[in-house]
Order: sequence, then C-alpha cells, then structure tokens
Amino acid sequence: MTTPQGPTAAPITQDVLTIPRKLPEGGPVNLVGLTRPQLREALIAAGTPEKQAKMREGQIWQWIYHWGVRDFAQMTNLAKDYRALLAEHFVIGLPEVVTRQISADGTRKYLLRITGGHEVEAVYIPEENRGTLCISSQVGCTLTCSFCHTGTQKLVRNLTAGEIVGQVLVARDDLGEWPEPGAPKDETRLVSNVVLMGMGEPLYNFENVRDAMKVVMDGEGLSLSRRRITLSTSGVVPEIARTAEEIGCLLAISFHATTDEVRDRLVPINKRWNIETLLNVLRDYPRLSNSERITFEYVMLKGVNDSDADARRLVKLIAGIPAKINLIPFNEWPGAPYERSDWERIEAFADIVYKAGYASPIRTPRGEDIMAACGQLKSATERARREKTGLAG
Repeated sequence: MTTPQGPTAAPITQDVLTIPRKLPEGGPVNLVGLTRPQLREALIAAGTPEKQAKMREGQIWQWIYHWGVRDFAQMTNLAKDYRALLAEHFVIGLPEVVTRQISADGTRKYLLRITGGHEVEAVYIPEENRGTLCISSQVGCTLTCSFCHTGTQKLVRNLTAGEIVGQVLVARDDLGEWPEPGAPKDETRLVSNVVLMGMGEPLYNFENVRDAMKVVMDGEGLSLSRRRITLSTSGVVPEIARTAEEIGCLLAISFHATTDEVRDRLVPINKRWNIETLLNVLRDYPRLSNSERITFEYVMLKGVNDSDADARRLVKLIAGIPAKINLIPFNEWPGAPYERSDWERIEAFADIVYKAGYASPIRTPRGEDIMAACGQLKSATERARREKTGLAG
C-alpha cells in the first residue's frame, strides 16, 4: 500500500507546543465527527498554538475526510513531534464491522459495533454511476411504528456525531473510494447520496445529526452537497424548522396514511403531532431550506392504506406543497401484522397520484434477501440473537 502524500502546499514546520487548556478525561479523543470549531478547540487543548490551530485543523481535516487516513504517522505534511502529540491525545476511530452481507442485487449491509458493544446497521445501495448509503441515528428506535420491524426494538441510546459520520467512512473504506495520490482526479462517487433512514428517528437526536451532516457536507472533505442528503422523519414537528435552518438538507416524511385514525395506528407519533399540524409546518420547509420539494414516503399495506380513496385524499392533503410521493411496497418480516399490497393495487394508486401532478415512483425493493430493505434493519440480527439465547417468540 502506498503511503498517501496528500497536500503539498503547506510546508512542514516545527510546532512550538503550548500547555494544554483541558481535554476531556477518559482517554484519547476521537476526532471523527468533531465539527471544525470543535476540532480546532481540541487541538488547542492538546497543545497546538492558537496561531497555528486553524492551519492544523485544515490539514488534519483533509487527511481524515479527503484522503481517508487513519494513522497520524501518515500525515506527512505535519512535523514528526506534532504527529506524536496527536497520537498521544487523539484517535481516528470508526465503528467496528461485525458482518458485511452482499445481496444478489449488490446491496451491502453492514452490522457495526459501536462504543458500549451496541450494534447498528447501515446499508449501501449501488446504482449506475452512483450509490446511496442509508445510515442510522439511534441504537433501536422509540417510535414503535407498527409496520416497521426496526421500530419493535427498544431505544438504547442516541448515536454520537462520530458514530454517524463513521458509518460513511466505513462504507467508503469498504468500497475503496478514497483518492489515490498522484492518480487522475475521478469525479465518480460511489457514495453519492446519504439518507438518514436507518435505525432511529433522526430528529430525536438533532444536535448529533446536525453536527455529523456538517462534517459530511464540508467541501474540503467528504464534500456531499446538502441536496445529496435526505433526512427522513416520522414528523417531529418542533425540529423540522430547525432542520431547514441548521442543516438545510432534503426532507422525507414517513407519512403512510391519509387519516389520523389510520396514522395513529401506523405511526404513533401522529397522536402527538397529527396530520394537519405536520402539514402546516411542512408548507414552509422548501422556502426555509431552499429545497426543491419534500418526499412523502408511503408504505403500501394491503387493505389498510392502499385504496383509491386514500390516493385521492393524499393528493388533496399535500396540495400546495412541492412534493413527490415515494410508494414503498411493504417489506415483510417474521411476524409482521401486515401484507404487501398487490402490485396492481400499487400501480392503480400510483396512477391517481401521477395524474394529480405528482411524481409517484414505486420503490424497487432492494436487499430483501439479506433483510436490508426499508423497515427491516437489525431484524434478522436481533432474531438470531433471541433464538441463540432461547428468547425467540
């Protein structure tokens, strides 16, 4: 393996180390997931002179997020004693890959172990000349949506910003998507889009998600445009305006029903913020975030929410909101209380939505053979663990 040479413009200089301010106790600090101001403050606390901190922040940022370097010794435009200082105080730590499964359609599912021994999953979905990475924001989920197997798992804790960003770095490592020093620039992006649609409700972990996305969007590192990032929420109304102002990414809503009676059952958060309340705040989102449109996710459940009347109610409800309707054939899991709508019914529903003027793509299920499809995350893993311990129901 060739040692990356990285940027050559900045000269190697001898750092005059100062007395640290104060670093958190409990061992080395993980630099992954720190925002630029947080990284600069951590470097100063470790002894970097304040006058040099901004330059050092930029150099280290590029090594981690542009070149994909994990070893301070490879940061060759930093003085040797400064690299030793970094190694003493910091780590570049990622979630541990426990298993990696590859579907017949090329979808990759990663089971990742994080601090405390907890596990989450991320899924990479390849497409022609691009790919989407679905990442998690919590261990488990607190929402208990009745059609989603991930929602049957209790919330354990929020992920840190580093654990969220780490999922992106793990996928890029696995796909070999870091630039080769001296090689011609390649604009092809294997991880071209990120969606916060994995385990958890992102807006119940707002600050960590926001900071993680600031790292992912930074132009000198991973450099994903905010229009390449989609945050999916079940409707945490108070945080939606904050998302527009502080992240500015695209928004997807787990909608799934056209009456409060049905949505209360499918998406229990609706009992707190009902359809009318949710739609009222969504009407301002495209303007506040400068986004083109909102995606409404709608899982197709046989005999529950898939009638022609539902389709007509749906387009009436969202009238005036720039939107597309993403129709999702239900991905069944062991013990699921619902069935997937018949294909003819899904197509009839889509036709009504389309004729009303909305894009209504039917999502092709991906990764079903490895339980990597929407709503299935962590289900196979949890089931296997229960069977092993004799707790399977």
